[in-house]
Amino acid sequence: MPPLEPPPARPATLADAIDAVLPQTQCTRCGYPDCRHYAEAIAAGQAPINQCPPGGAEGIRRLAAVTGAPVLPLNPAHGVEGPRAVAVIDEAWCIGCTLCIKACPVDCIAGASKRMHTVIEDDCTGCELCVPACPVDCIAMLPVTGTRTGWDAWSADQAQRARERYAFHRFRVERDKRENDERLAAKAQAKLADLAQHSTLADPEALERKRAVVEAALARARARRQETP
Repeated sequence: MPPLEPPPARPATLADAIDAVLPQTQCTRCGYPDCRHYAEAIAAGQAPINQCPPGGAEGIRRLAAVTGAPVLPLNPAHGVEGPRAVAVIDEAWCIGCTLCIKACPVDCIAGASKRMHTVIEDDCTGCELCVPACPVDCIAMLPVTGTRTGWDAWSADQAQRARERYAFHRFRVERDKRENDERLAAKAQAKLADLAQHSTLADPEALERKRAVVEAALARARARRQETP
C-alpha cells in the first residue's frame, strides 16, 4: 500500500498574509478584538494599515509590502510607538480577584482566587489589557527594551508564540464555557426528572411553570453549544 499523503494545504489568503506580519500582541488598540480581525478588516478594505502601535513604523512598512498600500504614519488615535513593556503586579496590593487573569489574552498571569497573582514575564505581550481590569490599580507596565520599539523590540518567534498562546486561550475559554453549560444542563435534566416524579404530589400548574423555565434554560444551553466552533 502506498504511503498516505498529507492533505493539501489550505490556500493562503490575503488576510493570512497580513496576519503573518502583525505582532500578535492581541492588544485591541487597532480597534479590533484581536490581530486576526484587524487583518481581515485590512484585507476587506475596511481598515487602513496604520492602526497597530506595537508594530510601529516597521510594521506599517511590512503591511504596505503585503497589501500594496502606501506607507502611512502611525495614526495617533490608536496610540504611539514605544518600547515594549511587560505587566508587573504589586503583590502587596493584589487582592486575588482574578480579573486580570480573565483579561489576559495569552494566559500569562498565574494565580488563584483570593491569592496573590504574578505575571510570567517571558509570555507577556505588553497588551495592557490587565491594567484597566484591576480594581485596585496594582498593575503597572514596565518598559523592558530600552530605546528599541516596534519590531525592533519584538521578534517573529515571540509573535508566533503569542499567536499559539492566544489560540489556546480561546480554546480554553470556549471549553470552560461548554463544560459549564453541560453541567447546568445536567442539573436542569435532573430537575425535570424530579418534577416529573413529584407531578402527582403538587399543584400541576406550578409544576408546569417550573418545567417551562427549566426547558427554556435547556434550549438556551443547546443553542450555545451549537454556536460554539
